[in-house]
Amino acid sequence: MKSVKVLLTGFEPFEKEALNPSWEAVRALDGWKTGAATVHARLVPCVFGDAIDVLNRAMDELQPQLVLCIGQAGGRAEFTPERIAINVDDARVPDNNDRQPIDVPVVPGAPAAYFSTLPVKAIVRALRAAGVPASVSNSAGTFVCNHIFYGLMHRIATHATAADGGEVRGGFIHIPYLPAQAARFPGAPSMSLETLVAALRIAVATALAVRHDVAETGGQLH
Repeated sequence: MKSVKVLLTGFEPFEKEALNPSWEAVRALDGWKTGAATVHARLVPCVFGDAIDVLNRAMDELQPQLVLCIGQAGGRAEFTPERIAINVDDARVPDNNDRQPIDVPVVPGAPAAYFSTLPVKAIVRALRAAGVPASVSNSAGTFVCNHIFYGLMHRIATHATAADGGEVRGGFIHIPYLPAQAARFPGAPSMSLETLVAALRIAVATALAVRHDVAETGGQLH
């Protein structure tokens, strides 16, 4: 059985937060094995441009077959695989290097959008079956999360190959606050680190096992 490398990325804290649930969950899986696959975790900066640079270096180093970028979505109550990345940076707040691009492309001249190549609906189905709140998201925002998501999918579409010379699949997943963060925002939903880590295991295993997504409703009215 051929060995498989899975790259998981998580972000550093941003916007005055002391931690970022994406990195806390991702780093807990560094070295985790499922079948022939081994997970490699990498921390990325919450900085336009730099985030994609760090991702590219990690992909050059590892030549992974599967890449999942994870990010914080404060206010969301569910584990949400993203369906689509759009080619625009429009920062509501400055990033961690005080960069605040407004209405500029992530990659000039590239397509307007890319779809995730993860089985997003199969992941949602598996998570719900395990008792984890989950749904497909149709917007990754326009901050650094969408930025790295688009950068990943552009690389995959244009030149990425895995260590074995085969295709690379990838996408982005947004996760809720941790309880300690939500405590600062009364009424904000959260998810425990234990649940987030378990959910990421399910997402990785499902992405490895499912090549063609399930055909079931996952759309929204707005």
